Amino acid sequence: MNILKILKKSVIDSQVYVSLMGTLFAVFFMKEQNTFRLPTILLIFITYFSGYLYTKYQYTRHFFKILVLNAVAGVVCAFLIIHNHNEIRLLKWFVIVVLGLLYNSFFLDVYIRKIPLLKVFYVGLVWALVNCWLTLPEFSLPIFLISFFYITALVLPFDIRDMNSDTVKTFPMLIGIQNTKYIAYGLVFISSLIGIFYLKPIYAASFFLSTIITYILIYFSENKRDDTYFSFGVETCSALPFLFLLIMEYF
Repeated sequence: MNILKILKKSVIDSQVYVSLMGTLFAVFFMKEQNTFRLPTILLIFITYFSGYLYTKYQYTRHFFKILVLNAVAGVVCAFLIIHNHNEIRLLKWFVIVVLGLLYNSFFLDVYIRKIPLLKVFYVGLVWALVNCWLTLPEFSLPIFLISFFYITALVLPFDIRDMNSDTVKTFPMLIGIQNTKYIAYGLVFISSLIGIFYLKPIYAASFFLSTIITYILIYFSENKRDDTYFSFGVETCSALPFLFLLIMEYF
C-alpha cells in the first residue's frame, strides 16, 4: 500500500505520468508518419512536463522554483530544436507554448480554464497540434482530428471527477454525467472512424483496440471514484495506441 502511495506521489502527482502519456501518444503518430526522432521525443516530454508543472504550482510557494525550472526547460527545448531541426519548428513550438500559457496563467485576468465548457476542447487542441503540426513537416488534418476528438473525450471523465469542486460550469454540471459520457463516446467513435480510414492498417488496429479500453473506462467514470482511476487509468488511454502497437509489432 505504501509503495502505491509513493508511486502516486512521485510519478502521477509529479506530472511525470501525464507528460509521459502525452509523449507516447505523439510517438505513435511519429512512427506512423516515419518522423520518429529521439530529440523530438525529448522536446515533447520536456514541453509537457514543464507546462503541467507550471499549471499546477503557479499559485503555490514553489512558484519561483517552477519558474526557474521552466526557464531552463525553455532553453533546453530551444537548443534541441535549433540543433536538430530548423527555425520553423522553433516557431511552431513557441506557438504551442503560448497556447499553453493562455490555458491557465496567473498574470491573465481571463484565461481559457475560466471559460465554461471550453477547457475540454482547448486541451484537445493543444495536444492535437503537438501530434499533427509540431512533429511533422506539414500540418496533417487527419492526425489533428484523430487527436483532437480522442483527447477531448478523455478530458470529459476528469470533468466528471471534479464536478463537485469545479468553480466553472462543465458538461457534467450542465447536462449530467450520463449525457457527458454519451458525448465522450461519440468523440471516441469519430476519432476511431477517422483512424480506420486514414492510418496504416497496423496503426489503425492499435488505435481501434485502444478505443475499446477507452469506452470501458469512460463507462465506469463516476465522480465518487478514487482519483487514481482517472489520473492513472483514464490518463493511460493516451498511451494505449503506442502500447498496442508495440505488442502487435513484437509479439
